[in-house]
Amino acid sequence: MKKNRKFKNKKSSNYSKLSLFQKPDMKLLKACPLSGKNAPKIDYKNIKLLKRYISESGRILPSRVTSVSLNKQKELARSIKRARLLALI
Repeated sequence: MKKNRKFKNKKSSNYSKLSLFQKPDMKLLKACPLSGKNAPKIDYKNIKLLKRYISESGRILPSRVTSVSLNKQKELARSIKRARLLALI
């Protein structure tokens, strides 16, 4: 039979690791760089824009890294895949 052990060294905290040095009310929200006024149009022919959202190994960067909104991330992924298919990237 196994005995129940209580861990004395385990500490519980209410805050995640990201918010250690922040006030609890503040959130890290960036505006989407592809939405709003003067935003570039997402197109499979715009290689310079698409390369900003691709890693060195050729993978699409996640939206949590690039702070792109959900709809724009889907559109961006679709354009990147089209450009790959046509060998533009």
